[in-house]
Amino acid sequence: MIKVVIIEDEIPARSKLKRFISELESPVEIVAETGTVEEAVTFLKSSAVDLIFSDIELLDGNAFEIYDQVNISCPVIFTTAYDQFWMNAFESNGIEYLLKPFSQSRFQKAWDKFLLLRKAPSESQQVLEKLQQMINNGLAEKNYKKRFTVGSQQGLYFINTEEISFFGAEEGVVFAFDTAGKKHLLNESTLKEIETQLNSSDFFRINRSELVQKNHIERIERYNKNTLSVQIKGQKDHLVTSQSNTAAFRKWIEE
Repeated sequence: MIKVVIIEDEIPARSKLKRFISELESPVEIVAETGTVEEAVTFLKSSAVDLIFSDIELLDGNAFEIYDQVNISCPVIFTTAYDQFWMNAFESNGIEYLLKPFSQSRFQKAWDKFLLLRKAPSESQQVLEKLQQMINNGLAEKNYKKRFTVGSQQGLYFINTEEISFFGAEEGVVFAFDTAGKKHLLNESTLKEIETQLNSSDFFRINRSELVQKNHIERIERYNKNTLSVQIKGQKDHLVTSQSNTAAFRKWIEE
């Protein structure tokens, strides 16, 4: 019997996972269902399972907080609506990264990979190491965007990426803010589109609408229990991290 735990705070998503699991040919027992970081940490500290299905953004924080607090030896299949966490996932025993909404066939492929690694446990670590090497090589080879096009009444001009302190989305429009505090209207349509063009070592999405550059962060202070206030060069007002991104932001800023 394969023992699995589901870490998911959305009831419809949890129900979908349970339905897909029930349709598997393998004998599977769902030994626990949790929706918070706290619940998951408590369970995993006292119980051993064969596989974890884990959402990333939970009710009380980011799921990577769980794997910072608990040493797990089993693989994790991550399920999320956000694609910016895939690197973190493969650094946390992740063997698959399912973007919501995923199909039954996509789920089956992830399950088949788990079964393959389960049959050859000695090869499992080699696979994870190869994935990490591919990630690192991909990052080294990728050419990141060096400047962005800005539209104005007089025409187009350019702003260098290194001069941008942060990107912000307002009512569906994306702006770049420079180190002097000036606001520039960008041609790119979404913050997500911009994020894929930047080096994740330099830029971080602190919430749904703001993407900051590490080199231009002047000060970080506690805002409330689960969020941080971020003071950016050239800006009078501070920015605030979302609860789900705060832990990952702390880790990123110290790298």
